[in-house]
Amino acid sequence: MKKKKTLLYNIIFLAFCGGMILFLWNAPEETTPFLPHDPDHEIFFGIGKKEAEKLCVPCHSPEGIVPLPADHPPKYRCLFCHKR
Repeated sequence: MKKKKTLLYNIIFLAFCGGMILFLWNAPEETTPFLPHDPDHEIFFGIGKKEAEKLCVPCHSPEGIVPLPADHPPKYRCLFCHKR
């Protein structure tokens, strides 16, 4: 009886692992652009995320040089999506 129970648990575990692998295999590709590596953004590569995100607002606010689209996600977590 114990061998049947162990076999059942092993089959369930393997089915779960196979399902997770298929789920991750079919995940969409990352579409968020990386932070540009240009003179304007060079300062962001040498400081922490929280400190860097405070410096995004002057340029990427509605009144800034490069305003964000209206459907852009929360503006206070820039480096959560845009990788350095």
